[in-house]
Amino acid sequence: MATRKRRPSLKPRKQPCQARSSETVNIILETRGFAGYTTNAVAERAGVSIGSLYQYFPNKDALTAALIDRETVPFVSALAGAAQAKNCLTGFDRLIEAAVAHQMRRPELARLLDFEERRLPLSHRDLRVADHITDLVAALFKHDDAPVVTDLALATADVMAIVKGMVDAAGERGERDADALACRVRKAVCGYLCA
Repeated sequence: MATRKRRPSLKPRKQPCQARSSETVNIILETRGFAGYTTNAVAERAGVSIGSLYQYFPNKDALTAALIDRETVPFVSALAGAAQAKNCLTGFDRLIEAAVAHQMRRPELARLLDFEERRLPLSHRDLRVADHITDLVAALFKHDDAPVVTDLALATADVMAIVKGMVDAAGERGERDADALACRVRKAVCGYLCA
């Protein structure tokens, strides 16, 4: 009889409840880059024992998933500005600014986490974030000043692909000029919207 291999958990074992525990988790999550990224290296950098680290994270992938979640929060929060926009173009501009800021805040980490998001089985979390962005973009197309689109789902997917593709590619090239990147992405989105 074949046994099914159990997938390692990506969820933290426990959440910190004391200020000191919370600080330990914050230090652990501040690891920069993946060079030498092992649970032993993370514990040493955080100034905790490997046992303390494992009290929170059962493995390196769980630690990475927590870091991805933490880095996603400011991006999703920044999207609120796009959702509150009074017109379509302002909304798209704020969406672009949020995407570029997310990439440029910690560019090397953003690139590495993009890779890890594709590698780790985070589909439920990724779908939640993607659905949020999809709903936001679709709502922007419903403003009075929005261009008329014949296929809302396709136009939404296209705009998302333009923004994500350009921002991710800039990150892979190591670009650091957020204003220049935002300007190029704006031109590409506006070109698509006005075509």
